[in-house]
Formats: sequence, C-alpha cells, structure tokens
Amino acid sequence: MEKSISKKIILENQQRIPGLKIIKRDYVTEQNANYIFTGQRRAGKTYFIFSLIQEMLKQGTPVESVLYINFEDERLIGLNVTDLDTIIDSYKEMFGNEPILFFDEIQNITGWQKFARRLADSNHRVYITGSNSEMLSSEMASTLGGRFMVKEIETLSFIEFLRFMGTEPDANFEFSPARFEIIRLFEIYFESGGFPELIQFVDKKDYLSTLFQKVFLGDIIARNQVRNPFALRVLIKKLAESTMDEVSFNRMKNIVNSSGMPIVTSTIIEYVKYLEDAFLISSLENFNAKISSRESKKKYYFRDTGILSLFLMEAEPFQLETIVYNKLRINFGTNVYYLRNGFEVDFLVPGEAIIQVCYKMDELVTRKREISGLVKAGMKHKVKKYLIITYNTDETIQEKGIEIHVIPVWKWLLNS
Repeated sequence: MEKSISKKIILENQQRIPGLKIIKRDYVTEQNANYIFTGQRRAGKTYFIFSLIQEMLKQGTPVESVLYINFEDERLIGLNVTDLDTIIDSYKEMFGNEPILFFDEIQNITGWQKFARRLADSNHRVYITGSNSEMLSSEMASTLGGRFMVKEIETLSFIEFLRFMGTEPDANFEFSPARFEIIRLFEIYFESGGFPELIQFVDKKDYLSTLFQKVFLGDIIARNQVRNPFALRVLIKKLAESTMDEVSFNRMKNIVNSSGMPIVTSTIIEYVKYLEDAFLISSLENFNAKISSRESKKKYYFRDTGILSLFLMEAEPFQLETIVYNKLRINFGTNVYYLRNGFEVDFLVPGEAIIQVCYKMDELVTRKREISGLVKAGMKHKVKKYLIITYNTDETIQEKGIEIHVIPVWKWLLNS
C-alpha cells in the first residue's frame, strides 16, 4: 500500500468528521477503555464513533490526534494485515505523535485480531467496528485477551427514532397534543424499522431491499462461501413466516426440501448460524423445554421489522411481536423466554414480566385466549407485571386476582 493514499485518507477524514451533523445515541462508554462496536450493517456504528470523535474534540482533543480509517473505502481494496502498520507509519510521518485509532469495518482485514491486541498492549487508544457477531465470540475474547470492551450498536430504538425525526417526548407525552405526532411517527417506525439512514429516503422499501441484498450476498453468501444460496433464501423467507411459531431444525429442513432444494439438517444448522452472525435474526428458547431440546426447537425473530416486512404480505402482527421481542432482548439480554407447556405465552422475563402480544383485542375469542394464557402462566411464575401489548388498545383488566395492563406498543416502548 502506498503511504500517499493512506495520508490522503487520514487528512480527508480529519477535515470531514468535525463538521458532520450527528445526533447522539443512547450509549455510554468508558473514557479510558478500548472498544469493539459490533452490530447489524448500517445500524449506525460508523456515526456512533463519529459522535465519539466529536465529543473528544469538544473536550480539547486536537483533530490531528484522530486517525480514522473505513476499511470499506474502495481505495483500500486488497489491503492485508501488514498494511495496517503502514497506515500508522503514514500518520506518524505527518504528525509525529501517537494517534487515537478508529478502525471501521475492520473484519474485512484477515488477521486483524492480533494487530488490535498488539495496539492495546502498547497502550494505544483503539476503537473498532465490525458487522460480524463472531467478534463477540469466546474465541475472539481469548484472542484479544480482555483488552477490549465490546458493545453492540442496535438499529434505532423508538425514542432515538423520534429524536432523529426532531421530536423529544416530555414526561407527560401520553396526555399532551404531542402524542398525535408521536403516533404518526410510530407508524413509520413500525413499518420501516430503525435503520438511521432510512429516514432520508422516500422509497424505504427499496432502501431495505438493497440493504438486505448487501447483507445476503456479502455478509452471508460470500463470507461463508454458501454453495446453495437459493435454499438459504427459502430458509430466510420461511423463518419470516414462522416468526410467531416454535420451529425445529428438522421442520426447517423439510420446508426447504419441499421447495425442491434437497438439504440436510446439519446444513440448516450452519445456515441459521450464518444468519445470526450477520445480525439478521436472533433466537428465543422455551423456558419449559428440557435442556436437550432448547437448542433444537426455538422461536426466531428478525432483528429489524423493516427487513422482516420484505418477506411478508400482511406483516403487521409479525412486526408487532418482533418489535416487542427486540426491546426485551435489549433490556434483558438472554433472560427472556417464551412459554409452551399446555398453554402459550409469548414472553417471560423471570421475576419481571409475563407478556402477551396481540395486534387486535376486538374478538372475544382472541381476548379470552390472551388473558387465559397470562393467568395460567401467572399461577406458575410470579412476576411484577402482567402485560398484553397491542397496536392501539389501552385498558386494565382484573382477572383472578391478577391485574393485567393492556397497552399500545408505542406507549410501552417509551415507558420501558
């Protein structure tokens, strides 16, 4: 790699980043720690580190101390790990001091892990982003020797989406006239998801489709050398259609086979892992299942409702349950389950909440089913809250000594 190219890129970024308009995200970082920021492609990792750079500049860090490189820059195609030292040498020739390092999408460079560890060992300040969940794996933690803190950057939460749209709810938002604007914006968020760039596009479906193709072809097919992309595409569609259902690996295999693409269970397991590694989906276990079957039979949710909607005709009920799942996953991590044992409950957070998700509560049969599941679950699992999350119904129900709060999803997202 020619040093003149890296020097040009370093200077361009030093001139560009301070003037960018950045809206602050709801993440907190330790001032003296090295970080790996990971998460979905286009979820906002790059702009998050731009916000960190701008905050450092406000606190007096000179812009000449910033070395930011995006490894998806087409001028860096073909780079290998030895070129990383060339980049730092180029910086030192220009400024003569040790930089604060920001390496964006570094997973594109094979062997980057040992390079990053060496930087941390030599007391550099290092911030790294990547779009592969293997950066969170136990193997990665061993390689990096505990020298980096790892933080996942999600697509926008609803409160962040409102902020990006110029609305900041106050404490009394549900009673003020501002609630009508909040509900209007929620309809956009609900349908299109939380990718930050999406806000500037009129044709949001086209943006989401293009983004999915990038993830599908680049982050999944090419990275994992998938030999049967059609079968994988069928699997993704069937996972979308099964969002609210428990599904086993064998069932997934049979569904794909029925499309005319013979495939074995072990390949299905590999494909599901690829989808999880690309942050396209996450899985949920049955709290009542035996340990031996928890891994083989789960529910799967897309990480963004906009991407999910690409595969469904009438997506609203699926999107509602997905948006609730992702909020619970972010709030409670792996301490979220579903219940299936003679009765069904959509979500259990042990000790905290039992939650049903129901798009509409209009029909009596539906109403009885959702309430009955909550009451039966409440007899076995004592929690602080019993909720039915809907699209727009708001009421309180007393049933067999249990107080059940029925709440519209937009209000729940802001209150939780």
